[in-house]
Amino acid sequence: MSTSSAAPPAKPPMRDALVAAAFQLFMERGYEQTTVDDIVALAEVGRRSFFRYFPSKEDVVFPDHESCLADMTAFLAAGESDPEPVRRVCDAARLVLRMYAENPAFSVQRYRLTRRVPGLRAYELSVVWRYERALAAYLRGRFAGRPDGTLRADVIAAAVVAAHNNALRSWLRSDGKGDAEAAVVHALACVQTAFADAPARPASPFPPESPRPDDVVVLVARRDAPLWQVVRQFEAAQGESR
Repeated sequence: MSTSSAAPPAKPPMRDALVAAAFQLFMERGYEQTTVDDIVALAEVGRRSFFRYFPSKEDVVFPDHESCLADMTAFLAAGESDPEPVRRVCDAARLVLRMYAENPAFSVQRYRLTRRVPGLRAYELSVVWRYERALAAYLRGRFAGRPDGTLRADVIAAAVVAAHNNALRSWLRSDGKGDAEAAVVHALACVQTAFADAPARPASPFPPESPRPDDVVVLVARRDAPLWQVVRQFEAAQGESR
């Protein structure tokens, strides 16, 4: 009877191995104390392999943002004729949430790390800014020609990012517990309610409280009536005509 030995477990893809090694060292030694050489040594790859995937040590902390940004840009480009552009950018923001929710443990670990390292917080802000610019660029195209179209686009993009991040960070602070999708959907619904396009109303040529030009008030008063009495009669007539 012949026996066969079990095959050794497959190694993770090099990119994933680099991320795993980096975070193991960040947790053990600290981010500042860990070098790229330390990471590649633990992952058992060369420096050139590291820089083939990540331009810098900061990038290994946010390994999926480039692909997520590309997905968002493509999603927005496919919605150039979407009749509800505000809803479109809200749906685009949910792509970012799904990236975080796919691996809650990693997302929470990264959140804790970035809270401790000022340089990573600054890097994260630059990533968020790129998402916001992508949303604003799409809306600027959709609102082109409108009064304050650029302003409206920028304000809505900022509101979408703020609402998304508020819900996302609450979820991360809870160690990834609860329904992140529901929280973000609720937050983005507030943006849609505030900024959804309303059908244009024809402008009235008169202020709401102004009388129409065909409104005529006929007032009969004695020649010697005091002014206060004439005014009171006029006010009473106005009240009856409304």
